[in-house]
Amino acid sequence: MFSSQTRSNKLVDMTQNQYDLLVIGGGITGSGIALDATHRGMKTALVEMQDFAAGTSSRSTKLVHGGLRYLKQFEVKMVAEVGKERAIVYENGPHVTTPEWMLLPFHTGGTFGKFSTSIGLRVYDFLAGVKRSERRKMFSAEETLSREPLVKSKDLKGGGYYVEYKTDDARLTIEVAKEAAARGADLVNYTKVENFIYDKGKVVGVVVRDQLTNKEYNIYAKKIVNAAGPWVDTLREKDNSKKGKQLQLTKGIHLVIDQERFPLKQAIYFDTPDGRMVFAIPRDGKTYVGTTDTVYKEDARHPRMTVKDRQYVIDAINYMFPTVDITVDDVESSWAGVRPLIHEQGKDPSEISRKDEIWTSESGLITIAGGKLTGYRKMAEIVVNRVAEDFKAEGREFESCQTKHLPISGGNVGGSGGFPTFVEQKVKEGIKLGLSRDAAEKLVKRYGSNVDKVYRYMIERPDQLKNSDLPASVFLQIQYGIEEEMVSKPVDFFIRRTGALFFDINWVRSWKKQVIAHMAEELKWTPEQTKAYTDELEQHLHDAVVPVDEKVNRMTGIS
Repeated sequence: MFSSQTRSNKLVDMTQNQYDLLVIGGGITGSGIALDATHRGMKTALVEMQDFAAGTSSRSTKLVHGGLRYLKQFEVKMVAEVGKERAIVYENGPHVTTPEWMLLPFHTGGTFGKFSTSIGLRVYDFLAGVKRSERRKMFSAEETLSREPLVKSKDLKGGGYYVEYKTDDARLTIEVAKEAAARGADLVNYTKVENFIYDKGKVVGVVVRDQLTNKEYNIYAKKIVNAAGPWVDTLREKDNSKKGKQLQLTKGIHLVIDQERFPLKQAIYFDTPDGRMVFAIPRDGKTYVGTTDTVYKEDARHPRMTVKDRQYVIDAINYMFPTVDITVDDVESSWAGVRPLIHEQGKDPSEISRKDEIWTSESGLITIAGGKLTGYRKMAEIVVNRVAEDFKAEGREFESCQTKHLPISGGNVGGSGGFPTFVEQKVKEGIKLGLSRDAAEKLVKRYGSNVDKVYRYMIERPDQLKNSDLPASVFLQIQYGIEEEMVSKPVDFFIRRTGALFFDINWVRSWKKQVIAHMAEELKWTPEQTKAYTDELEQHLHDAVVPVDEKVNRMTGIS
């Protein structure tokens, strides 16, 4: 159903169908649209030119958050809407989303004062419909330092305390995509739209190229949605409809530092000397910090950290946490991503609204632009409502949106309240199979209610496990990834399915050779493919650590 071993056959099958809806873009927005449409009964397909979540949806700050800072821009409606969506996203997938108490320290002369923070957080609680147990608290300077001793004590006035939701953005995306596939949608990665197909001036299909085999296919649909994130304007150009509002891409980077060097106890949201807001978040033995916000005009597929970006974040860390004295040598890994924002004349990148908009071209191509990770489900609902209205005008009716209480793949764990008990039960089962408690716990928390399928490989494939030259926990993840998550390249596994290249880069270095060998055998790669995919992973390992030097680039013409 969602296997890289059968993706080529699926593409052939897709040419034999006429779909009600074709979605272009396999990020969180496109995957959400595919799930909503399929659940309403529309025959749905999705194509993605890279891997699922390879663009913006794997490169965020990894928070399903309500956008507290947008209150400063008076984006009241957006704060209210996405604030309420946080709890929905959490309940539908508690294995990929977790509440995280966030501390907002305020200092003399800083962006936030005690009064403005208190009022802002109170309004935030009201707008976002925050439940009583998660409503904001206000701390004295002493209490703030007891919660996080690393915070700058000079001129500290106190702190606000409120709940955000931590997520794995790429896994959230893949679980939404898998749920759409389980309900009948046809989704394929590494399938690039080359051209649109028209009949009497209306778009009726696409010509796609399989990026792994270079073969072309025609796929037909009654309605087509452009949800390509940073590439929506590229598709509008192909449709001759890039008019009026356009995208402005901005880049954000995050640095990852081991907790031994930056032992942050508590997630912090803090202001920098230039008035921007930055997150510092502990996660799995690391602390990650970001993000920057700069206009980006290079290749959106491969955004890179620059020397200047890295220094900005390091300076921000040392400003708010002066005793840690972080240097470039402490940075273990990093990631850079681009935000596809709707251009607003004269505004600084950090001031541009994150709101979404929908445009329909003369050919009938529907484009969804802008938006936030948190609001993906609501955005999908609005887009599919638009599609349903068009069908209704043509005499076909579909159900209303039903995704508000629909668990995503892996989310059938008894809701957030039942998840801890589920974890404990499944960890015990993993230990009985021979896994360590730590390995079993990581698998259960990563795969949720799909962990039974993951465990199954240990029971049914003992010889394959033995011959793989991999420890059980790695074998289970890569085999499940190939057969159930359309892992087609090593970078899919090490970046999007596990997040290891960001948060455990040494684990990647330890197992890359064996994982690549296993994938090559399972997917019948040629020696040329194996080398190309190995080189691609090595480039990503390099880019995660080594920044671009803008001065060198300007002199050599490298972009």
